[in-house]
Amino acid sequence: MEKNKPYRDFGNFLKEIFPYKVQKISINAGFTCPNRDGKKGFGGCTYCNNQTFSPEYCHTEKSVKEQLEEGIRFFSRKYPEMKYLAYFQAYTNTYDEIDRLISKYEEALSFPDVVGLIIGTRPDCMPDQLLDYFSTLSKNKFVMIEYGLESTLDRTLLRINRGHTHAESEDAIQRTAKRGLYTGVHLILGLPGENKEEILHHADVLSALPITTLKLHQLQLIRNTRMAREFEENPEQFHLYTADEYIDLVIDFIERLNPNIVVERFVSQSPKELLIAPDWGLKNFEFTAKVNKRIAERNTYQGRLFI
Repeated sequence: MEKNKPYRDFGNFLKEIFPYKVQKISINAGFTCPNRDGKKGFGGCTYCNNQTFSPEYCHTEKSVKEQLEEGIRFFSRKYPEMKYLAYFQAYTNTYDEIDRLISKYEEALSFPDVVGLIIGTRPDCMPDQLLDYFSTLSKNKFVMIEYGLESTLDRTLLRINRGHTHAESEDAIQRTAKRGLYTGVHLILGLPGENKEEILHHADVLSALPITTLKLHQLQLIRNTRMAREFEENPEQFHLYTADEYIDLVIDFIERLNPNIVVERFVSQSPKELLIAPDWGLKNFEFTAKVNKRIAERNTYQGRLFI
């Protein structure tokens, strides 16, 4: 953790690696998931509507190159010297034939000013052969693998139809980190059935793993999802945090978090037309400012309670 910073943030992490500004460009490469195509289930995760994290330029009818062109055009106007990380974000970006996957990654890396890859995937969809490819690639390019964990409790993973166990999450993280790859994870705070102590215990579990970065997301109810229907039928099974409640929750969480883990974000921001609740009316940077203010008021920092 950088001196005088209350938590290890992603911007400083990137500055440690790159001598120039870098920006992620999201890509939808047209993949699916094993709990959508029937290999493990149908319908996907109960909370998931992939429209919530697909930028306007990120559509499957466009090639990887076309998506990069549009994304880079947007950012290069303001920062002509900026470099880019191709972020394979939507669905499971290691779930296909190895050759087809690698051709997509190589298409992105061949684009001018793309200096690395971030690959979003599931912990049960990472074969060793692909990790070996990423390990070799990382000798010359930035490579980060991001795993959607969402919870460390198997009963929750079953309830939200993830289709994998926490043991599989730990195995994937260990295999990835052993190859010297940057290893990120996603976690949703406030999933139904988890009490506050169980939520905070996720920090203890993650702190014992070789994780590079962590993205925290508040539970959001999104239109046209199974979880939205569950909420409509049984609202008493859900606790939807107010912004102030969630601010204190994430601070409690990072107090228990290994201070070496980079906290990339505290919240996610879904399109307003898709969001049912909670609607805090805050952009991500506004929420982060409130977190920083509350951390100062509490005179605390990441890892204060880490053992």
